[in-house]
Amino acid sequence: MSFYIKSLFFAIPTFLLLISLEAWVAKVKRIKINRSQDMISSLSSGVSNTIRDGIKFSFVIISYSWLVEHITIYQLSPIWLAVIIAFIVQDFAGYWMHRLNHRVNIFWNRHIIHHSSEDFNLSCALRQSISNTIKFSAIFMIPAALFGIPSSIFAILGPLHLFMQFWYHTQLIGKLGLLEYILVTPSHHRVHHAINSEYIDKNYSQILIIWDKIFGTFQPELDSVKPVYGTLKPMRTWNPVIINFKHLWHLIKDAWHAKRIIDKIRIWFMPTGWRPKDVEKKFPLEIINDPKKQIKYETKNSTILIAWSWIQLTITNILMFHFFISLSTFSSILNYLYAFILILNIFSFTSLLDQRRYSLIAESIKIILVFSLFYYQSFSWYGLEGLFAYIVGIYFITSFILNIFFYNEKNTNSAIAKTAI
Repeated sequence: MSFYIKSLFFAIPTFLLLISLEAWVAKVKRIKINRSQDMISSLSSGVSNTIRDGIKFSFVIISYSWLVEHITIYQLSPIWLAVIIAFIVQDFAGYWMHRLNHRVNIFWNRHIIHHSSEDFNLSCALRQSISNTIKFSAIFMIPAALFGIPSSIFAILGPLHLFMQFWYHTQLIGKLGLLEYILVTPSHHRVHHAINSEYIDKNYSQILIIWDKIFGTFQPELDSVKPVYGTLKPMRTWNPVIINFKHLWHLIKDAWHAKRIIDKIRIWFMPTGWRPKDVEKKFPLEIINDPKKQIKYETKNSTILIAWSWIQLTITNILMFHFFISLSTFSSILNYLYAFILILNIFSFTSLLDQRRYSLIAESIKIILVFSLFYYQSFSWYGLEGLFAYIVGIYFITSFILNIFFYNEKNTNSAIAKTAI
């Protein structure tokens, strides 16, 4: 089991505890920063990303270990100095990858999920991508490779560097005095997540704020401009899988509809949001021009459905941990199938919150896969036998039945409303 997966057994409970604490403090102070459906979407996104990382589903164009092997000119020592240099290089690389993800059309698809929440809270920190499967950030880590800093340091430092970015996704912490000049703080990151014209595309730094100040992308939070969160092109869905690929789908359609060959090619590499003039005119998209007039996405779901979605999310988390524990025991194909079922589960219950028929399709595919795997494994579930296997089976059957119930309930209510009108 890798260091990353081992660290999740500590990090995830810690994150959930802090998210609960933030929600409690916000409720006591009567500050509205959490909506159940948005939180479910955020946390579900975190689960899907964690599952993707757990099975290492990615393609590396150039790896850091290859760079160390081929371009090292001096072996840096002692180890404490190597760790310090590694941290600085990691943070430098993080700044530039983050900036690229924001500024280039095709790369924005890798990062849009993180900005898709129209709230700003600790749960939205876990909105991480499953669409960034092509890795090339090692190109920015050449300085570390030149000094022969071993990849094992980054194997540990990478997850820690990521987890350190969790705490500043909150509205409950104000400005922090001297730290504002050194570290990325909640105030700095509120600016980064805002869609106000004063704030857009600012504060890309991840731990040390110095990179923004060096490269001219720093913007302090202004008392006169309240941040408005989300994306300029609203996602209008709770489904994190759809959000992950919605921008890509728009780019594909725009490239298809563009008349000029050059536009079909350059749309992928132009600044984020660029569209050919002919396509923009013929196929307009919803864009927020005035953040002050933003209307947040909302769906009218029953309290019972929202409660069931929380239960679904909790069970998916439990199954994810079971998946990680059993990962080394089964073949790659069986592991990929387990991962696919878990992500399909997320797709299903978040689509149900959207009141979309996709949920029924996803549930139907899932139930067929689940019982095919039960049959293949002689009615066990990835090492779970007897009562535990039956509990898993009962859960998936219950999920299927309740999905049909809630979907039909929604259609019935809609029909009654139309009749009344």
